[in-house]
Amino acid sequence: MARRILAAGNWKMNKTPSETTALINEMKPVVASDDVDVLLCVPAIDIPAAVEAAKGSNIQIGAENLYYEEKGAYTGEIAPDMLVDAGVTHVIIGHSERRGYFGETDEQVNKKIKKALEHGLVPVMCCGESLEQREQGVTMDWIRMQVKIGFQDLTADEAKKVIVAYEPIWAIGTGKTATSDQAEEVCKGIRDLLRELYGDDVAETTRVLYGGSVNPGNAAELFAKPDIDGGLVGGASLKTSFGEIVHYNK
Repeated sequence: MARRILAAGNWKMNKTPSETTALINEMKPVVASDDVDVLLCVPAIDIPAAVEAAKGSNIQIGAENLYYEEKGAYTGEIAPDMLVDAGVTHVIIGHSERRGYFGETDEQVNKKIKKALEHGLVPVMCCGESLEQREQGVTMDWIRMQVKIGFQDLTADEAKKVIVAYEPIWAIGTGKTATSDQAEEVCKGIRDLLRELYGDDVAETTRVLYGGSVNPGNAAELFAKPDIDGGLVGGASLKTSFGEIVHYNK
């Protein structure tokens, strides 16, 4: 079975609820597609507005984070059942900004993935290296460690439900993009690792995305690579031209 391309937007800390409604209403006609899946991961406060605006369209709504406990004295955190009840289908876990600014560890990422799966949410697990790590030649060592710990104790059936997003930290929001060959090399390495851990079925089923300054100009070249199954898109998902990424092959 061929893996479907996923065009996933990560809005980060952008857009108010009213702006969310307006943008999604503008986006709906331009991202309509029968062969590409569309996901918008929005700030928590925007989720109800996004879910309402996306009704009847092909846009799925995701969250940008969750906490790994069911409920309790965790001021400011969001429980998985809150997301499910609000209509979320996916959740980004372990984005480099969460790791870098808020000290998220691989072990916490693993706990969050397990909790998301428990509640039927699709985790989009991010991994990626710094420019220094790339220059030191340890890119794949680093990525393999992140993925191995992120997937620790997951069964093959659980592993198949996780989407992996490779995002080189040096290419996020910088305008720099990994070349399509660089991106493919790491995405293939991730798939090879999943094959080592779980076998061919999981490796061939799991979607591996590339993220890092994906835009309408480079999406087609990136998504044409055999091991890149779409993109986790930052700034370019905040405009209606996101539709050009969805329709990259037109």
